[in-house]
Amino acid sequence: MTSPTDESPVCSARGCREPAAWALLWNNPRLHDAARRKTWLACPEHRATLGDFLDARGFLREVAAAPGSPTLDT
Repeated sequence: MTSPTDESPVCSARGCREPAAWALLWNNPRLHDAARRKTWLACPEHRATLGDFLDARGFLREVAAAPGSPTLDT
């Protein structure tokens, strides 16, 4: 297991402390304005499960590299 620095974004999955590589941008159209985006961060291991959870509810809008992640450099 890797150890993120204090400045590193951390995965939003319950109990995960891995560095986040992805930002899952979402909103609940019943509660949020169409332009509003909330963000869940995901490590590579949890990108699919968090994305599937949001997508199944019709909330997922975009998946992008998380700011400060090594994904931006590859």
